[in-house]
Amino acid sequence: MEAPLIQPDDYTVPEHGYIGAIPVRNIWLLMLYASDLFRIKGMDGNGIEDMPDDLPDLVGEILAHAVEQRQRRRLSLGYRTRTAALNRVRGRIDVLKTERHQLLSRGLVACRFDELTINTPRNRFVRAALELISRIAARPDVVRRCRRLANDMKMMGVSGTPPTLREISTDRFGRHDVEDQEMVAAAKLAFELAIPTENAGSQKMPLSDRDERWVRKLFERAVGGFFKVVLPPTDWHVRTGGTLAWPTSASTDGISRILPGMRTDIVLDDKVGQRRIVIDTKFNTIVTNGWYREESLRSGYLYQMYAYLRSQEGSGDGYSDDAEGLLLHPAVGTTFDESVIIQGHKIRFMTVDLTANSSAIRAELLRVTPRSECHGLSGKDKIKDDAGQNSGVEWT
Repeated sequence: MEAPLIQPDDYTVPEHGYIGAIPVRNIWLLMLYASDLFRIKGMDGNGIEDMPDDLPDLVGEILAHAVEQRQRRRLSLGYRTRTAALNRVRGRIDVLKTERHQLLSRGLVACRFDELTINTPRNRFVRAALELISRIAARPDVVRRCRRLANDMKMMGVSGTPPTLREISTDRFGRHDVEDQEMVAAAKLAFELAIPTENAGSQKMPLSDRDERWVRKLFERAVGGFFKVVLPPTDWHVRTGGTLAWPTSASTDGISRILPGMRTDIVLDDKVGQRRIVIDTKFNTIVTNGWYREESLRSGYLYQMYAYLRSQEGSGDGYSDDAEGLLLHPAVGTTFDESVIIQGHKIRFMTVDLTANSSAIRAELLRVTPRSECHGLSGKDKIKDDAGQNSGVEWT
């Protein structure tokens, strides 16, 4: 039997703490940027972006408001498959069960049928989120409101059994229940906020391998989600998780099976400035020990970005010939922002301080897209940078 996706009783969120060296409130901020709720609420999301410490309370308010709105119009219904012994045929007859239990002799027949119900996985998920947020929220009014709504859903017939991962993953929104999106997005964020954490202390330990992979992926999703909401769609086109094609020729029969693909994290197209920024997020230190120096940029990442940019030249889309690259790393207590032009493509190396407050993190992310900067050179000037030096840089 598949285990439930969530068990609200198992979750607690301390008031202060760290995931590795990153404050929990900033992990919450990344979760907000990566969530559907941030995309739905946009820049007018009740100030949720500006107060990450109060995020559970604010998410609880949004969730409670969305549930109240849906309850006024009645929660969405759905179909579930049931089997029962009935005195009339409904749906399909289960012949094997009918014969095995000799139901016909008692005037019954085993049937399998779909039944309209309010006890859907979506509604059970929302009820479980209300119960969870009532335990992690700090404000008494939010706690009481969420508990009341969870009890109301119970009285309507929504059970307290959490849905399974399979049930949640197969849930789709139709035109008739599009109003559920904000409610479900808030419920998902409520569960993501309930993360395991270390209590605040005098020591800040490194992330475990599992947590590091999770936070690395979260960082990528957060940066992409942030730009999708913050950058106006009339001026910018934001793509996440896209692929690039190699400009191949004279390929042998088996090369397609073994040729590595190129997958970008985030691509920003500036429609006004006719500028493209290819962003690759990393989750380690931006510099490492070099062969002949104490600090050096990671050569593998540079080669990767160089391949992204140079391989797309001449593709004919208008942005690729002088596209820019950005390697974006998180940092703890430090900032780093350096750039170089290599064969006509500006490549930038930048960090975001994840120990700063939310306003500073937002400001650092916005530094990725200043239109005041020159966005590349063309023609004969492509072989030289601003200082007049040859941009074909040799790295050791």
